[in-house]
Amino acid sequence: MAPVMKTLEKRPGDFRTIACVTAQHRRMLDQVLSIFSIQPHYDLDIMKDNQDLFDITAHALTGLKGVFQETKPDIVLVQGDTTTAFAAGLAAYYLKIPVGHIEAGLRTWNKYSPFPEEVNRRLLSVVADYHFAPTQWSRSNLIEEGTDPEKIWVTGNTVIDALMMIQQKQGTEAAKTVLTDHFRKRWGIEFTQDRRMILVTGHRRENFGLGFRNICMALKMIAGQRPDVNIIYPVHLNPSVQQPVNEILSDVPNIHLIEPVEYEQFIFLMSRSYMILTDSGGVQEEAPSLGKPVLVMREVTERPEGIEAGVVKLVGTDSMSIVTSAAELLDNDATYKRMSEAVNPYGDGKASERIADILSSVVT
Repeated sequence: MAPVMKTLEKRPGDFRTIACVTAQHRRMLDQVLSIFSIQPHYDLDIMKDNQDLFDITAHALTGLKGVFQETKPDIVLVQGDTTTAFAAGLAAYYLKIPVGHIEAGLRTWNKYSPFPEEVNRRLLSVVADYHFAPTQWSRSNLIEEGTDPEKIWVTGNTVIDALMMIQQKQGTEAAKTVLTDHFRKRWGIEFTQDRRMILVTGHRRENFGLGFRNICMALKMIAGQRPDVNIIYPVHLNPSVQQPVNEILSDVPNIHLIEPVEYEQFIFLMSRSYMILTDSGGVQEEAPSLGKPVLVMREVTERPEGIEAGVVKLVGTDSMSIVTSAAELLDNDATYKRMSEAVNPYGDGKASERIADILSSVVT
């Protein structure tokens, strides 16, 4: 959403933009606001210890009611499939305010995978009035569900806009040196030509339990078989992730378990990696723009365009499947080249401009 907000702010003759955050994830939110120089007009600060989906939904819904009643917006823009996005769409609908859904139309057709995101985005499609789909595939999903084709626009994904904004900031040698020094001093990580780096992320609820244990066992096998490879894993703070990761991987010499990093630092890690193992949605879209092959540790994905384009491979959470697929990329230059040089199907960095142009014509 950040590049959309920045783009709209550049058109004061067309838009007056009001930023509201729920702070569903306080720490993650604050560093992104800082990077993009965004000062929210409203901060609901709903995050509490041990909050669950009931708490997030209820507090976001009631908090947004007050904001919308006070500001009386012409349209409410929400992005993605978080519980905050769904609650914002629902609150706007209750007050009969038009809703624009950015990154609309993603589907796995399994309401528990990812959970609760799959249902959040499906319900948003019901209450939304304007649908900004990242790809033709996502547009076709909406049409099949009965959405008016005249209310759907294929814009590309704004996450690519954000990525390119950060890449510009990191383009100088001075910026690269600062980031390299940070990882060396903070975690003892050295970026050298002779040691390929595998970047890992994992946080999906559907992988909690056996899935995460299988992922950890796969990483341990890869590290044991490849002492010349460094694995860097920023570990999500959720105890369901922390427990198996620390139990299985904490004593493996060439696995670096680090705290979650800021968005700007994560983009740097992606750019320095050889390949990425993830269960994240956004990483599937970002990494191909950096020429990095992605192995997706999920059973299904709402982003099949990357698989069709050849930049992403779905490997599930079976340990041997992960190990075998990683070995193929490490050992087979042709396979690696094919995945790293394929065209990213998710955008060209101009999605925010397209969305602003559309809003100028449809919102009165």
